[in-house]
Amino acid sequence: MNRRRFLATSAALSLGAHLRAQDAVTDLPSERKHGGSRETVLPRLSPFPLPQVRLLPGVFAQEAEKNARYLDSLSVDRLLYSFHAEAGISNSAEPYGGWEAPACELRGHFNGGHYLSACALAYATSSNEDLKRKGDRMVAALLKCQQKLNAGYLSAFPETFFDRLSREEKVWAPFYTLHKILAGLIDMYTLTGNEDALRAAEGLGGWIAQWSANRSNAQMQRILRTEYGGTNEALANLYAITGKNYYLDAARRFEQPSFFDPLAAHRDELTGLHANTNVPKVIGAARLYELIGDLRYRSIAEYFLEEVVRERTYAHGGTSNFEHWKTPPGRLDGTLTIADAECCVAYNMMKLARHVFSWTGDPRWMDYYERTLWNTRLGTQNNNGLKMYFTPLAAGYWKLHNSADQSFFCCTGTGVEEFAKFTDTIYFHDGDGVYVNQFLPSELHWPEKKIRLRQETAFPSEDVVRLIVRGAAATEPFAVHIRVPEWTAPGGSVSVNGTRSEVFAQPGSYLSIRRIWRDGDRVEIKLPLSLRPCPLPGNPAMQAAMYGPIMLAGVISNETAPPEFALTGEPLPKKYPDPQPAPQIDAKDGDSVNWMDAVSTRDLTFRAASQGKTISVMPWNRITTERYSVYWNVKA
Repeated sequence: MNRRRFLATSAALSLGAHLRAQDAVTDLPSERKHGGSRETVLPRLSPFPLPQVRLLPGVFAQEAEKNARYLDSLSVDRLLYSFHAEAGISNSAEPYGGWEAPACELRGHFNGGHYLSACALAYATSSNEDLKRKGDRMVAALLKCQQKLNAGYLSAFPETFFDRLSREEKVWAPFYTLHKILAGLIDMYTLTGNEDALRAAEGLGGWIAQWSANRSNAQMQRILRTEYGGTNEALANLYAITGKNYYLDAARRFEQPSFFDPLAAHRDELTGLHANTNVPKVIGAARLYELIGDLRYRSIAEYFLEEVVRERTYAHGGTSNFEHWKTPPGRLDGTLTIADAECCVAYNMMKLARHVFSWTGDPRWMDYYERTLWNTRLGTQNNNGLKMYFTPLAAGYWKLHNSADQSFFCCTGTGVEEFAKFTDTIYFHDGDGVYVNQFLPSELHWPEKKIRLRQETAFPSEDVVRLIVRGAAATEPFAVHIRVPEWTAPGGSVSVNGTRSEVFAQPGSYLSIRRIWRDGDRVEIKLPLSLRPCPLPGNPAMQAAMYGPIMLAGVISNETAPPEFALTGEPLPKKYPDPQPAPQIDAKDGDSVNWMDAVSTRDLTFRAASQGKTISVMPWNRITTERYSVYWNVKA
């Protein structure tokens, strides 16, 4: 990743507007009380509320609709089965299988957690009333279950799981599941206004606070060796809503010095750790920084994000191998397998990047967010709305998706959330202007400025993004800041109302146009894409090919996966073949991708020659049933 900082340049347009290339903001946010909220640290930049941004027709809108159809296909009665069973409420529905089967110790994480979050997000981002009604029905039923249980406890498994946890007996991550349930209830309250959801969340948060308060610090540290998700983040969010300090105190009980201390000292001791166990802990640290202003939490979050993205990330933005960071930093050679880059980890890394970006305004984190969004998110759902668990990066494998009702993996849950919230990071703002972070057809409603900002683009099939201002009646100027990605090739340009500027921004910065905006004003920015290599950390000869932020894949064959590759109750098939050798390329210049040709940049089709054979190449996110290869063995 390009870590340079670019000096700002500026010039006045003949139109009377002021355009400049904006460098990353690196000073601290002002630390003062946010009016009416609990944050101690004001963000440098803030996302717009989800209802103010809507997707326009395009691939992301299509994928969001597939996800919504899958969510709507699920039965509320079946989702509630294990909750009803635990509360002693009759339910004749057939329970779902996989990780939500009545005998699975993780039951409830999707059915009572991720599903609620996804319904709330779908309502907030697309006004999906059907999913809101389903979410409301779930909340009402969960509240009844909670009232039949003990002192605010709410789960699809018994409290005895926590007795086992206290005795350090084997149990599968009970606090992980409670985190998902608590987060789902909070989302239903904050995104749909469901007051019962807050009642249930407070009850569950109170139970967690009391349970943890009854354990010594030493006992809690032993307990926290078992995965607990983002329990610290969810409790911190509950404090932010209610102002009740015991939720904040409880959040800080779910903190591990053995994990945080090396990060605070800027030491990478991640090798051997389970990736998705630990990323949510850092998100919790980020949230605590925002709420109480402790700079140690900020340092932990920023160092962790920087280290994982720079030293432990594949070309598509994902990280981990067989769920773990198995190798030292900067050494991913030998890790290309069927089980690369668990999708949950990408989801959580994007959440963390979003926090850090809000503090710093650093465009690097939106470059990273974009790469991950277009690859390890967009490419992981099939036509039926089913999601992937791993993203195989070794040659010769297929994409593998969960079943509709017999899987419910963790990545199913984060997947249905991700595909319900594509609008959440397209636009941010400060007090003076809007930041266009992602290039997705969309429309922003900004009532404070009395405008709508419409983004029209076929990116990445074209390299032009058009912004149209509607309804502007402002008498004061404000800025529109447009990210110029690090991958931008020479030849970029910008015009306002058809007049081209002689000034452009350096790649890896924001280009800013400040003016009094009028209804119908149009900005057109050209962001040229080009082919470029992305070497595997630790093995420069093993290279992925990128087109702008898009990771490309060679089609090894059109042979579809055999039936035994179908995923049901486990995230990998019981048997799978060894990977094939990566296609070999003889190249004159290892710093370019001159061994690949563009057949049609509009259609995003390419081709490469390997040992006398022509290989068709396309974006990895367009691979469906084909066998593919992402990394190429390039011999200069």
